Amino acid sequence: MPDRVAIVGIGQTYHRSRRDDVSLPEMVGEAVRAALADAQLSAKDIEFFIFSNMEAFEGIYLPEHGMIAEVGATGKPGLKVTGGGTTGAEAVGAGCHMISAGLYEITMVVSWQKHDCGDATAGISAAAVPTHAKGMVVGAVSEFAKQALSYMKESGAREEHAAMVRLKADRGACRNPYSHLKLGLKSVDEVLQSPYLVWPIRLYDFCPQSCGACALILASENRARRIHRKPVWIVDFEVVHQEMFRAGSFGDPTGTETYSQDIASERLYKRNGITNVRKEIDLAEIYEPSTWEEMSLYEHFHFCEKNEGWKLIERGATEIEGEFPVNCSGGVLATNPIGATPVIRIAEAALQIRGDAGEHQATRDVKTALATALGGPNWTAMFLLKRSL
Repeated sequence: MPDRVAIVGIGQTYHRSRRDDVSLPEMVGEAVRAALADAQLSAKDIEFFIFSNMEAFEGIYLPEHGMIAEVGATGKPGLKVTGGGTTGAEAVGAGCHMISAGLYEITMVVSWQKHDCGDATAGISAAAVPTHAKGMVVGAVSEFAKQALSYMKESGAREEHAAMVRLKADRGACRNPYSHLKLGLKSVDEVLQSPYLVWPIRLYDFCPQSCGACALILASENRARRIHRKPVWIVDFEVVHQEMFRAGSFGDPTGTETYSQDIASERLYKRNGITNVRKEIDLAEIYEPSTWEEMSLYEHFHFCEKNEGWKLIERGATEIEGEFPVNCSGGVLATNPIGATPVIRIAEAALQIRGDAGEHQATRDVKTALATALGGPNWTAMFLLKRSL
């Protein structure tokens, strides 16, 4: 049978708009050394390396070739994974496959983004296909603004609800030593005073561009129990790549809207016998580039019924002290080194299960957690993590 996989090492850098104090290899090395220290391993113990970033955003081709010595990968086998906004999650998935297939017992996933090296908006614009992604040619914010407007009209959510999401994120970020934006926001009105980027998205409604890295060490069941006293098990994961077809649009054979989030979550929940998400999962770290997107994702991941995501925010259900905490770390709204952003979601969920999240640890006992990733062309990755098998 396939070998089971656990996270036995977690390492993050501190995140900033710029990291002029380090080169790209030096920045990535910070996360790698932190993960090795967490697992009490050395680089020689790592059997396989998986690298991931969005190199178009930095304008540097195959940057991992320049960091082999820095991360201790000299002479070791490895591969590079790049797959849009879900890049880091797919890298973790590849690491799981390497172990579950019996090829290796200890694998390291290394993900990063050093935005001060290049221009992410230019990279996104260059990748846009004019016939069906016109919104992306001016950057991601315009595409998320369209989605926000649709959500506002369909659900009845107001700008005040988006502001509540930002306040929740900022409270988590201010407790998280690794987060980028720590705004110290005090009120909904303070968020609503920030300027519009593209209506209805304001400056405080959207994620930053961060420089940083995250590394995870994965191990087989046999090795995991001997490496770390609190391994976190990757029980299952799902990846769905699908363009979103709106009802009646060109290429839509069904006449219905389809979303990768619905497909991924339904497959994952069905395989694991999950019928009531908020009762059977304790916490989630989701990839939410905007405040409006977070509320919408609650619905697509079946945390609540359709058009009720804003109601969870309104009653505080997803706060760190709530019945179903979401993004206690501050989430993507606070920290967004794009290539590493999905890996951070998995890392933060694992820290919550271990009880090692420090000041941003959820108040409830976290035994099971969900971590997700999102890509611009309607791509979704989801990981189900547990304290015990």
